[in-house]
Amino acid sequence: MIRILRSGINSADEIFDRSIPTDDVSDVVRGIIEDVRLNGDRALLAYCEKFDKAKLDTLEVSEEEIAAAFEAVEPEFIETLRLAAENIRAFHSHQKRSSFVISEQAGVITGQKITPIEKVGLYVPGGTAAYPSTVLMDSIPAKIAGCSEMCITTPPSPDGSVNPAILAAARIAGADRIFKVGGAQAVAALAYGTETIPKVDKIVGPGNAFVAEAKRQVFGMVSIDMIAGPSEILVIADGKSNPAFVAADMLSQAEHDRNAAAVLVTDDLALAEAVSAELEKQLPLLPRYEIARASIDNNGKIIVVENFDSVIDVANEIAPEHLELCVDNPFDYLDKVKNAGSIFMGRYCPEVLGDYLAGPNHTLPTSGTARFSSPLSVDDFVKKSQFTYYTGEALSAVADKLALFAEKEGLSAHARSALVRFEEKK
Repeated sequence: MIRILRSGINSADEIFDRSIPTDDVSDVVRGIIEDVRLNGDRALLAYCEKFDKAKLDTLEVSEEEIAAAFEAVEPEFIETLRLAAENIRAFHSHQKRSSFVISEQAGVITGQKITPIEKVGLYVPGGTAAYPSTVLMDSIPAKIAGCSEMCITTPPSPDGSVNPAILAAARIAGADRIFKVGGAQAVAALAYGTETIPKVDKIVGPGNAFVAEAKRQVFGMVSIDMIAGPSEILVIADGKSNPAFVAADMLSQAEHDRNAAAVLVTDDLALAEAVSAELEKQLPLLPRYEIARASIDNNGKIIVVENFDSVIDVANEIAPEHLELCVDNPFDYLDKVKNAGSIFMGRYCPEVLGDYLAGPNHTLPTSGTARFSSPLSVDDFVKKSQFTYYTGEALSAVADKLALFAEKEGLSAHARSALVRFEEKK
């Protein structure tokens, strides 16, 4: 059963597994990356056969396969995908930044130029569950940013096919190319390029420990979004909350992964005990019972604090990926929340809204990293360049100060580059 803790603020280290990848994982991934870098498509095809049991002739998904996917997916789900895409576009469109120019001093112009990252690769898992929602959440912001090419990699089934829902979501999101490659080898292909898969500038998307480690190892060769850990939810609930609602919301994350963490923070012991009982009641009803059971037993916690004023302090210390405020007036608490990936407000706003339909992104900082990082956004798919323009008169006015600053740092060539322009010609 889930542990009920009587305590105050708990460290994120007590809640989440922040273990460093084992040498075995690191070494295996390093070997796969090197193999793909040297042998390209030949290595990818061999790994598809080895790990996915798929013997492929070609790595790229064809237009015919995408068309067949739309036929295979029920129309109601296609309609749902389109609704989700519409909401995601509406939300992320507000994140677009503009370049700016400052010209407040005579002869001086400075500014910032926003430029989309040209090529982006999205990794979509295909293991214990397929996630068309990830396709929408990670592709649409890239397209809004103006990225010229969005490539998706996802593992094939043994028969060489790709989950039709993923293909349908990819087309709705505007993805340009889709490849049947999974695991660390897909990350390597996107980082270095092969005969079929183009080298990209940034890799985004979740994955297992091998995918996460591959992203870690290729960082620097390409940009990455984050190293995502297991899913987590922290529910803040008062004594008026429905324990069945709270338990269901906790299980919505526990079913993701055996290492997922579901946490309740409350000041009401009776609610804590009722939620514990509800978890035991609802768990056997889940098709993914064994995964959710392991998550609740190993990582689930109910933290009971002395008064409700302390619940936000606990949440800020833990810095959860998902934070639910199950209270009557959630906006009274919003400004007090300092560390959280995505915040769900009120008794009728389950975290599942964020996973699929509401519009805010579901690719979020995990393992307490919400203390210093943010959800995936349009900002992740642009880069910023600065520019400066001075006339001769404007430079002349500050040349001596430039030289003084440079000499203070012992950099005489810096000083001369400012002064040489105003030396009298002999």
